[in-house]
Amino acid sequence: MNVPFPDLWILVTLAAAAFQTVRFMLQKHLATATLSAGGATFSRFLYSLPFILILLALYLAGTDRSLPPVGASFWGFGLLGATAQIMATVCVVLLFKQRNFAVGITFKKTEVIQTVLVGWLLLGEGVSVLGFAAIALGIVGLLLLSGGPEARGFRLSDLGNRAAGLGIASGVLFAFSAVSYRGATFAVATDDAVLRAAVTLGAVVTMQTVIMLVWLRMREPGQITAVWGARRVALWIGLTSMGGSLCWFIAFALQNAAYVKALGQVELILSVAASTLFFRERISAREWAGMAVLVGSILMLVLVI
Repeated sequence: MNVPFPDLWILVTLAAAAFQTVRFMLQKHLATATLSAGGATFSRFLYSLPFILILLALYLAGTDRSLPPVGASFWGFGLLGATAQIMATVCVVLLFKQRNFAVGITFKKTEVIQTVLVGWLLLGEGVSVLGFAAIALGIVGLLLLSGGPEARGFRLSDLGNRAAGLGIASGVLFAFSAVSYRGATFAVATDDAVLRAAVTLGAVVTMQTVIMLVWLRMREPGQITAVWGARRVALWIGLTSMGGSLCWFIAFALQNAAYVKALGQVELILSVAASTLFFRERISAREWAGMAVLVGSILMLVLVI
């Protein structure tokens, strides 16, 4: 596919990371103040869906296009990605209750190396040897974080604690969602990357809203009402979620999902600022070291792409 602006995926990935940081900040606030992890996750999908559908309708009208046909694989990839993203988001929200905001986001970044493996398994995509080395370096930084701020040295048993387990699980699930969404965009019959992203996003968030609505109604009575009661904050979750998701989907339509997610590690820098300035949380020397290694992996990856 010929792209008028070859580096467009870089710009939209950076925008996606910024939107996502703000959205997770709002979800952390709601999850610790008024909502359960499931309720905070549902708020993201419920309040973003109307904006996504309106945006899709406006884009179709503005470009004088109709909805493009989709292949059979679209629904399979879309449902897999939707379900995986729901579970991943719940894991991250629960993780925020275990560790500070910056460390929670950093644990989530195990998705980068796992996106490479899942992309290879599902789509046959890979990265260069140097690109893989850069991503692997980022995982070293994540391992430094697994023992907690007071840990001495590194023990494999640290990976078995609740925070590490939630972080690694979220990474696996986000990896499946990222690669599945890229697969879904391939099944939309149009060369317009923005339209492919918007159609996929609209379908996926509709699925997620319905799934979470049924789940909360059956398993967490009262949370649907609580989500509506928190609408003044949750509305902003919807807006930032729409902006972030649309940018991620456009990036996935333009570039290998592993590279997109790797560059998206810039979210770590934004999360440090949020953790220290907004939540007033302390970051230990070990945690700083782990995050510094991750920043090094970002720079190395960008240089070898």
